[in-house]
Parts: sequence; structure tokens; C-alpha cells
Amino acid sequence: MSGHSKWATTKHKKAVIDARRGKLFAKLIKNVEVAARTGGGDPDANPTLYDAIYKAKKNSVPNDNIDRAVKRGSGVESGGADYQTIMYEGYGPNGVAVLVECLTDNRNRAASDVRVAMTRNGGSMADPGSVAYLFSRKGVVLVPKGTLGEDDVLAAVLDAGAEEVNDLGEAYEVVSEATDLVAVRTALVEAGIDYESAESSFVPSVQVPLDEDGARKMFRLLEALEDSDDVQNVYANFDVSDEVMAAFDAAV
Repeated sequence: MSGHSKWATTKHKKAVIDARRGKLFAKLIKNVEVAARTGGGDPDANPTLYDAIYKAKKNSVPNDNIDRAVKRGSGVESGGADYQTIMYEGYGPNGVAVLVECLTDNRNRAASDVRVAMTRNGGSMADPGSVAYLFSRKGVVLVPKGTLGEDDVLAAVLDAGAEEVNDLGEAYEVVSEATDLVAVRTALVEAGIDYESAESSFVPSVQVPLDEDGARKMFRLLEALEDSDDVQNVYANFDVSDEVMAAFDAAV
């Protein structure tokens, strides 16, 4: 089980209810705008935009904000920023590999934010290519558990190209090749299964197990990185056991 995925779902749950909600909204809207710019403003013809809109709606982003982002991105309305995708690589505590995906209109600001967050929280920057080889681009769909069993999800997605279904506690994580992402989410819908989000993600091939102290340091680094408006996603190859996660949650 991916400790990072479990942390992401825990963090996601907290992010929706705490003061960082505004920051989450801003990142989701940026996602929509960039997807519209890259592949056009029609979600039926642009799966990346469809998934970005779906995730934004699931997180209660107002429809007006989503519509304006689509219009800015597709050029119907002016005012869209020229966002670039930049990947930074580094190491966190305990030698954990970290990939930082930025969507920014200011490359210097993004680089500075990432470097400061890394160096102040026990991390270090690495040269391009140093850690990227430890990750593969995959399709990841999050499915809320509800009354669903793992076999229910597996049966729905197996023929659509899903490679594995992971139990994250309150949700299932369905992993596939990035090219099978649309087929997998379509199969879930056809089976009557609701999903939380579907997106292209970086999944690690090897993982570094962390104890409670290591997990605390790693989570601090992740929060510092994600606090930057330019940082869209952070991927890391750490694993946290259920016991360590429970101890961490109890201490928070």
C-alpha cells in the first residue's frame, strides 16, 4: 500500500474543511484552465478537462468559477495566465525521492518556493533525472468505499485495463496505465460506482518505509511544498504503515 496515497487522502479530507480550502480551490481552478488551454474547452472531447472539472465539482468549487476557468483557458474570455508545467526533483528526510510538479506563470518564483521549502524542512534539491526514473506515469482513480468491497471494484475495472486496486482505508485506489484512465473511469460509471477523482499521476516503483519520526518530518516537508501557490502536485516514494499512520493521527 502506498503510504503517500494514504497521506494524500487524509490530507485531502482535512484540506476541504480547514483554512486551506481557498488554496485547494485555486489549484483545482488552475487545473481546469490549463486543461482547457491544452486540449480545448469541450470536456467531451478533452478527457483531461473532463477529469479536472469533475474533481473541482467533487470538491465543491462553484460552477461559475469552473465555467470562467474553461473560458479563460480556451480563449473565449481574456485574462488567462500563461502557465508552464515544471518538474523539480529532490530528496526528503530518510532519502525519500520527491517529484514536485508546478504550474506557474513565474518560473523564478516557483523555483525559489520549492528550494526554500526543501531546505527548511530537511530536504535537498536534486539534478533533473536523479529521481524521476523511480516513478511511472499512471492513471489513478479514487473510489470512496461506502458499502463497496474490493472485489466489486476489481470486477468493474479489470477488463478496462486496471492493474491493481489498493485499499487506502476510506477509499480504493485504482491504478492503470495512463492511457487506460478514461476506460477505467468509464467502466466504473457503467457499473454504477461513484468515484472521487480520476487523474494522471506519478506512482513510485520502490518505496522507503518511514517510522513515526520520519513520517512527521516527511509530512512537514509535503505541507511546506504544497503551501506554494505554484506547486500543483507532490509525489514521493515513502511508505507509512497503518500503525505509524494511526500514531501520527493520534498525535495531531
